[in-house]
Amino acid sequence: MLNTMPRHRLEDDLAAVEMIATRPAGTAKELAANLTALYEAAFNVSLDRYDVQSLMHSAPEVAQSIFNMRLRLRDQIADWQARGFLTLAGQKSLRNSLRIARYATDMLGELNLRYAQLGPDEKTLRGFSGRQLNTLVNPAYDNGRDIEFRSGDLLLMRGMHHNSAAIARIGDVDSQFSHLAIIHTDETGKHWVVEALIEEGAVINPLAYTLQHGLGRCVLFRHKDAHVAARAAALIHDVVRRSHQRGGKHIWYDFTMELTGNKELFCSKLVRKAFAMATERQVLLPTFTTRFDMKNRDFVDRIGVTARETFAPGDIELEPSFDLVAEWQDYRVTSRLRLQDLLMDRLFIWMEEHDYRFREDLPIKLIGTLGLMSGQLSTRAKDLISEVVPKVPPNMRRSTIQAVAMLHRTAEPLLGELIRLERRSIDRTGRPLHAREVHEFLEAKRQESNGEIGYLVGKA
Repeated sequence: MLNTMPRHRLEDDLAAVEMIATRPAGTAKELAANLTALYEAAFNVSLDRYDVQSLMHSAPEVAQSIFNMRLRLRDQIADWQARGFLTLAGQKSLRNSLRIARYATDMLGELNLRYAQLGPDEKTLRGFSGRQLNTLVNPAYDNGRDIEFRSGDLLLMRGMHHNSAAIARIGDVDSQFSHLAIIHTDETGKHWVVEALIEEGAVINPLAYTLQHGLGRCVLFRHKDAHVAARAAALIHDVVRRSHQRGGKHIWYDFTMELTGNKELFCSKLVRKAFAMATERQVLLPTFTTRFDMKNRDFVDRIGVTARETFAPGDIELEPSFDLVAEWQDYRVTSRLRLQDLLMDRLFIWMEEHDYRFREDLPIKLIGTLGLMSGQLSTRAKDLISEVVPKVPPNMRRSTIQAVAMLHRTAEPLLGELIRLERRSIDRTGRPLHAREVHEFLEAKRQESNGEIGYLVGKA
């Protein structure tokens, strides 16, 4: 049964969080401390403190209030940067604050839908469609009509697979996004998405196709200089278009995540190249990079990452020259995405703190070998590979295929357990799991596992 006893008001607790968000900072250290306090205060807000029925009524207004608070935080980035306040500690605390605030909005949206789930035969909504709080719009861009896309706009996205969650969490910061792409508008007014995909390399797809292609969340960013943005989109569109013409050289995905070189491009590197070309390298994204400074590089080495720092998709959230125009999510799947994120947190923490490493067995080695031969396989064999790698590009190494397969097969049963645990919590209390509960459950699983979690093996 839902707990409807009188409790605290979420609005009051969020007002206290807002007070922390508006604290002035005179030094980089003070800013980092303020943002850390903001994150901790938001993290400690749990829905079991509130009357669920009241929350259902206030969810739209509270969600918009949290979104507006995130916008106000972003609006201060340029000033903080100019004053030299955004040290690594400040950047991390800011990213954490933006992330935890987004999760709070997700939970309110899920509650507003009475925790409806995506059915087995249903697809996610088209990006930037739907009602029920699906699209949150920056008031500066809200004209009461549907979102108007412009040439040079960026789409920050999150898909549904475990490898998307891993990409979002792979560096020194925890993001909620796995893909970045740029929109080009042609002479007829049709919108195209120029992007670099793991399976296909650099491609051009209709915007409508991208927005209805299994997205869980998507954020629209717009550069403050419309001319620069349009030029960037036109130039990179031309580069990719020519690569697909007869005599052109296909641009495959860059698994190294290195920012140098142009023969291969990963998603964010394609966007970086676009703005670099448009400004004669005066704009080199990102301002704040993601770092690979972990002690245990087993997983990143297996998938081919050689970079020590890179432009991860989520880095665009901190880019001072871009405005956040609108944000969309399908609340029928945000719970799954959140549980994936929290699960990946634990897996990477175990790798770093307990030196867990992947250990392949014969079936995984077979998947790696078959993956490399996928162009010559039967449909049935391809289906076996597509469970973990939808399409294997020619420059994907065997070790990468095997690492993705092991990650998928390690995470999937744990995610299933978490989903069932959360449904029980919702049925019993009317609220989803708090991150703390997820972490406690997974840590208990690790301690009971005798050093083996799926394909992850710890030191004896």
